[in-house]
Amino acid sequence: MLNSVLVALDGSEISERVIQTLDNLAFSKDAKVILCHVFPTPESEMELPADRPQPESPTFSYFHIEKQLQSYQEKLSVTSELELVTGDPAEEIIRLANIYKTDLIIIGSRGLMGMKRIVQGSVSSQVAEEANCSVLVVKPR
Repeated sequence: MLNSVLVALDGSEISERVIQTLDNLAFSKDAKVILCHVFPTPESEMELPADRPQPESPTFSYFHIEKQLQSYQEKLSVTSELELVTGDPAEEIIRLANIYKTDLIIIGSRGLMGMKRIVQGSVSSQVAEEANCSVLVVKPR
């Protein structure tokens, strides 16, 4: 039985599938689930090209993500907490898992292949490789 699980959600379509997977797990009666989202560190404004679209307001994004995580939280049958942090996604997920001493990390995979995976990197692969606990990677259908 699981006592503590960190669920990394990125706001994409795979998040719903990650939550469905979480619902299928067996938890101890005093289990805790930590729903987390990592906001990537903003790039320096000096590095943004003038013709590149500017990201949406960070305040709106934070509010939107927080509301989404709260809606997932309401559906859970176990005690849960929210963690919204800023930093390198893989590093922050691993850091949170270490702080909470989790038995398992559940993370979605965007299914990147080939050059996209090489260029953009894979957060789920890095977490699976570097985490001190087991990692369940939920793939798109």
